Amino acid sequence: MRHGKKHNHLGRKTAHRHAMLSNMACSLIEHKRISTTIAKAKALRVYVEPILTKSKDDSTHNRRTTFSYLKSKEAVTELFRTIAPKIADRPGGYTRIIRTGYRLGDNAEMCLIELVDFNEVYTSGEKKTTTRRSRRGGSTATKKADAPAAEVVEEAVVVEETPTAEVVEEVKAEEAAPEAPEADATEEEKKEEE
Repeated sequence: MRHGKKHNHLGRKTAHRHAMLSNMACSLIEHKRISTTIAKAKALRVYVEPILTKSKDDSTHNRRTTFSYLKSKEAVTELFRTIAPKIADRPGGYTRIIRTGYRLGDNAEMCLIELVDFNEVYTSGEKKTTTRRSRRGGSTATKKADAPAAEVVEEAVVVEETPTAEVVEEVKAEEAAPEAPEADATEEEKKEEE
């Protein structure tokens, strides 16, 4: 019986599956992006993300543990030298799966699995600052966004301190004009429509 065993066997025995995932993890670490099937990519993501988390803390114990999974000195060195500093401030989610279509031979669904921090197309040079949102009151992000707009309005008012004589006359004419003729005009339009 296989009750409660939810991981994908990928059509392989245990030793073959572990060897394949180890090789794929080494390739992902060395090349930063590999092409594979969706099922293998999902299994690889579960396999490699805890290894990437261990690499954040560079200690002898973590290097030995990582080596026991990867079995490649070059991959372990690459992981701790180049990848770990880039993912140091990321709290998880180190990989991204991008679907690329179907394989011509057997119609298997293919994808790219890549390390998120090494894709220059999706990640820009500046990092977003995270804000914590609460249910109470306005968020600090909206207050900060409104503050510069208010300053701009004040500056615009300061720039236009001396209105021209024509503008003053137009304002006085608008204030002096009664609003009753507009109301009469709307009543006349209603009568014309009937």
